[in-house]
Amino acid sequence: MAPAPQTQPTTQSTEKAQFLKSLKPENVEPLWTVMSAMVPPKPQPRAVPTIWKYKQVRPLLEEAGRLVPAEESERRVLMLINPALKAPQTTDTLYAGLQYINPGEVAPAHRHSAFALRFIIEGDGGFTNVEGSKMYMERGDVILTPRWDWHDHGKDGSGPMIWLDGLDLPMFQAIPVNFAEHYEEDRFPSKDVDHSPMKFPWKPVQEYLDNVKGDHAIFEYRDQINNELALSTIVGAQAERIAAGTASPVRQENSSFVFHIYEGTGYTIIEEDDGKESILRWEDKDVFCVPSWKSFKHVNEGSSPAYLFNFSDTPLLKNLNIHKKA
Repeated sequence: MAPAPQTQPTTQSTEKAQFLKSLKPENVEPLWTVMSAMVPPKPQPRAVPTIWKYKQVRPLLEEAGRLVPAEESERRVLMLINPALKAPQTTDTLYAGLQYINPGEVAPAHRHSAFALRFIIEGDGGFTNVEGSKMYMERGDVILTPRWDWHDHGKDGSGPMIWLDGLDLPMFQAIPVNFAEHYEEDRFPSKDVDHSPMKFPWKPVQEYLDNVKGDHAIFEYRDQINNELALSTIVGAQAERIAAGTASPVRQENSSFVFHIYEGTGYTIIEEDDGKESILRWEDKDVFCVPSWKSFKHVNEGSSPAYLFNFSDTPLLKNLNIHKKA
């Protein structure tokens, strides 16, 4: 069979190609060739659902604690990086890491533009000093580090201290104004405090969840100074309870989430764009992420309630007036 005749380019298409080529030297590009990608019909996060199994990561933290001295690391953290992204992105907008500190060590005082929260996973005798308020850590506590507040960490007693760090660092990839300043000494002057607006103990959170009727309950962490839901302009946090053998309501928002399992065994079903489902199976202390606009629900397979903590970028979206729920 003879080959099909080659179609000769029209004068107009040749001129168009030459026109597009002429744009590059002037540092201009045509919007119409990328319009559908820039303004898609629904959110298109690059992050993918991912889980970090604590039983697998904890030995790596221990090894880091043995091999990497505090004076070399400043903050001994293993970043939880989304496989579809690069550091420091756990989701497109959120960063999570697991921090490990040995007895007698000091994570030296500094301050930075980024906001941070800590969810305490294990250990006792650890403390965080925020602007002179020295707060001892217990499992389940949430401790805030507002922007540009001096803070350092330390550990008394035996055994390590491990916590989950949550920061808005990925936002500074697009807005490159984040920087840090180091204090002149390792520790910022401090005094012990029993109560602080920067600390949320777990006990009253669980009491609230357990006193809500029904199979599912959510606790919204509020700024304890002004009672607003947002813990910062970008980051908010929640805890939730799921009764044994039940599931949470289906949830779909353009927020992205990082979840930590305080206690429980189960799985999370996440609906993908192609109609398929991702199933992330979790147990105590695991961490996983749910990207923007993914429909998801949690299922408790255990014989007792499951308790989950999450932080999200919901305040950012609300402040920009672009937060959406399905």
